[in-house]
Formats: sequence, structure tokens, C-alpha cells
Amino acid sequence: MLEDIYDIRDPRFRALIQPNARLERLATGCRWTEGPVWFDDQQCLLFSDIPNERILRWSEGGASVFRAPSGFANGHTRDREGRLVSCQHGTRSLTRTEPCGRITTLAERFEGRRLNSPNDVVVHSDGGIWFTDPTYGILSNYEGYRAVPEQPARRVYRLDPDTGDIAAVAADFTQPNGLAFSPDEALLYVAESGASHDASVPPVIRVFDVQDGRALGPGRDFATIDAGIPDGLRVDEFGNLWSSAEDGVHCFAPDGTLIGKIRVPEVVANLCFGGARRNRLFITATTSLYAVYVEPSGIQLPRRG
Repeated sequence: MLEDIYDIRDPRFRALIQPNARLERLATGCRWTEGPVWFDDQQCLLFSDIPNERILRWSEGGASVFRAPSGFANGHTRDREGRLVSCQHGTRSLTRTEPCGRITTLAERFEGRRLNSPNDVVVHSDGGIWFTDPTYGILSNYEGYRAVPEQPARRVYRLDPDTGDIAAVAADFTQPNGLAFSPDEALLYVAESGASHDASVPPVIRVFDVQDGRALGPGRDFATIDAGIPDGLRVDEFGNLWSSAEDGVHCFAPDGTLIGKIRVPEVVANLCFGGARRNRLFITATTSLYAVYVEPSGIQLPRRG
């Protein structure tokens, strides 16, 4: 039955789903899956199993270990040259994997103090790398190493592709988490997941106007998650925002209306579009990797990856 997987809240959601598609569990046996990123040129997906300190590689042949230890890697993306860019809790750094396999540290300090634990990352078409820096990786020894934060705030940063300098572009978060640009890159969506440890923090997705590709205007609430907290985010070609949640994946229209949900039997941490036509939604949920085909294609830079 269609209703077994989809919770349709608005007629607009029907145009985004494939009635004949079913949720598939592609891999399992993890402790907390995160950070999916699709490699179109290799027809594979990389994703993190944070507590097990490994990055897994999934293709149609199944899942295998891509890297272990992984530095408790969390979120991933690809830069303009197709290289893997990763947020690592264990090293409290942002890294890049070179074609030869060597790992380059892109950022590990701001204003002389160590970062908290970079969490999620996106790349702008100008090559700028934007990432969030909450404290999840230093709260315990489960997803990193327990430590006292050195940064006075949990911020969103931008790394300049030419100079390598990082700048704080937003600082008024309790715990900034997933982030995604709108298709025209005029907007940046950022998940506020502070409710994970403080029930007084609203589980909202905020949106900012991007100024000259380098800075952000004042933030405003875009949508509220009604089950759990927002974590990973992705945007499709029509500007709809897809967010992780406790009960599955929530889809919001560009005006912020919740138009539907995809029910998933485990708590969802993150998601990404992939597959040959970018219309396969890959979902990392607690112990497993899931996927379901949808109608729109996803937005991710570079286009080839």
C-alpha cells in the first residue's frame, strides 16, 4: 500500500514520489550511520559508521569498508574537482582526500583555538567550503574523544578556496548540524539540532540569504520538525527541502510547508540523492542504509559527482 511508506500531507508531495517504488534496506550492521555522498563517476555511495570509526562504500555489489580508522568521520561531500571532503570528529578537523589517497587537513583551528567537531559540509559553486561545528564529537567517547570545547560558540564556517582562510558566517546556534544550498545558491538552510540535549531549543531548520557567495544575512526559521530533530538536509531540483527526522524523511516545499514524509523504520540521520539520474534517495538511519526512488533529481556540486 502507498500509505505504508508515504505520509502525504499536501497534494504537491504526490508529484515527488514514485508510487511503485518501495523502501529498500541496502546494508545494515552499523551503530550510527551518517554522511552519505554519491560518486556518480564510480556509481557508488560512501557513508560513515561513526562509532565504529569507519567509512563504508556501497555499490550494487554490496557494502565494504572504504576506510578504517576514519577519524570518526561524519558528514561528507565532494569539492569542485570531485575530491572527497570530510568532517572528522576524532581529529576535530575538515579534511580532503586527494586522488592518490593522501588526506589533507583543510581546517582544524579558528582564531588559534581548536574547532569543536566539524559535522556536515557543502561546497558552493565558487569552490567555497561551508561546514558546521557543533560539539557532538567531543561530548563523549562514543563518536569521538571527550573534551572541553575551546570555541566560545557553535558556528557555521566558510573556507575560502583560494586562501584557505576560514571565516565564521553564523554563530547564533545551540548546535548547527546539516546544511544545504537552494538550487540557485541564494539561500543556505541549516539544521538546529540543539534539542538533542536541551529540550528548550526548538527543532527547527533555519534559512539565510547568501550574500556574494561569502556571507550570510540574518537567519529566520524555515520549518519545524515534528518528530525528533533535524539533522542532514538535501534539496531537489525544484527547491524542495528533504530533512532527516526521527520517523523518517520530511519533505518541505520551498515555502516551508511540510508536504509529506517517507516513513523509515529507524531514526534517520542523513540523506542524499544519487543513482544514474540522481532520483534515488539514499538514507542513513541508525544501523542501516536505505534507499527509495523519487521523481525529482537532487542538487549536488560538482554535477558529475
